[in-house]
Amino acid sequence: MLYYALLFLVVALIAGVLGFGGIAGASAGIAKILFFVFVVLFLISLVSRFFRSA
Repeated sequence: MLYYALLFLVVALIAGVLGFGGIAGASAGIAKILFFVFVVLFLISLVSRFFRSA
């Protein structure tokens, strides 16, 4: 999932440089959402692993 967040971030940066504002904004928004979903799932995984080993 982090791969897709980084992919959308790169697409947003390239679209922003080329002047496609709508595509850049949409891609940046998708990248932000995917990144936060990744962080939440990562934290849940860490917490569950901690409680499972304890």
